[in-house]
Amino acid sequence: MTHSPLALVTGGARGIGYACAEALKEDGAQIILADIDPDTLAEAAKTLNPLATYVCDMGDKDAVNALFDKIEAEHGPISQLVNNAGVSMPGEFLSYDVDDFERVLNINLLGVFVATQRAAKGMVAAGIEGAIVNMSSINAQVAIPGIPAYCASKGGVMQLTKSAALALAPHKIRVNAVGPGSIDTAMLASVNANPAAIATAMSRTPLQRFGEAREIADAVAFLCSQKASYITGETIYVDGGRMAQNYPV
Repeated sequence: MTHSPLALVTGGARGIGYACAEALKEDGAQIILADIDPDTLAEAAKTLNPLATYVCDMGDKDAVNALFDKIEAEHGPISQLVNNAGVSMPGEFLSYDVDDFERVLNINLLGVFVATQRAAKGMVAAGIEGAIVNMSSINAQVAIPGIPAYCASKGGVMQLTKSAALALAPHKIRVNAVGPGSIDTAMLASVNANPAAIATAMSRTPLQRFGEAREIADAVAFLCSQKASYITGETIYVDGGRMAQNYPV
């Protein structure tokens, strides 16, 4: 008898995280959502009907470990993890607040490490050949001056993905990442409200449109599936061709 995979999506109450949970559920997974916002989490649960929801600040390492303790006590170890929770906190480089920088790294990088490590311990103990997908960004490779902490964190996620993939390969646990380009979510609201910013983004996007959250989710679901059984340590960029383009045309 084949059991449905148990999938945890962090930052799963909205945007890309919500779409990832939806896609994984369609692929047959039992989904668990974790999010920092209890109200948004409750709204998402009404439509996604997850197995469980948990309020968690992914930038708090003790809270992350407690989250996994509770999940395992109530539902058993997970077999799929999507480390989606993240923040950008833009600011001017010369006056960028160090506390903001630390907060971004705690959520976007430290939280990913703690969750990956803790999920992997549960998988190894249970003999689960699991899959972990981290949310990176094109800003792991290219950069924007007004989001230095975000760029640093996503570059870290790219390298952490490789390191974790190597460490966990003997346990048949695959670790990959997805690097979105400009995706039409709340995080892109400031760009959507500015015609000049839209034009700039399109000048660097060969497919000439913003991506949809579901297009990221489909890549995540693929990496979690057995269709990606020989892929580990990779970052797949879902960016409308941006990483391939040298000069804007």
